[in-house]
Amino acid sequence: MNKIDPKLYGLTARTVLLKDDRDNFVLSIDRKSRIIMKDANGILEKADKIRKTVPGATITLETTAPVCSKSTKFLSDNGIEIISKA
Repeated sequence: MNKIDPKLYGLTARTVLLKDDRDNFVLSIDRKSRIIMKDANGILEKADKIRKTVPGATITLETTAPVCSKSTKFLSDNGIEIISKA
């Protein structure tokens, strides 16, 4: 995985975005506070911006924070896999 410039996909500079040789993108969030629905909506917006630029891209969320059950279901329903680094 290589770290890439999020601005290429219309994302803020604070977004940590990783990509492999194929169109597999990883949004990395390193924090301690829980990821709630408000955060999940923001993650989905970022994923949609990436998918507009690269149709067919797979998006994965990699996080050290706990994810609430509603957010887990919401992101899963929208095709975003969650990987816990904790």
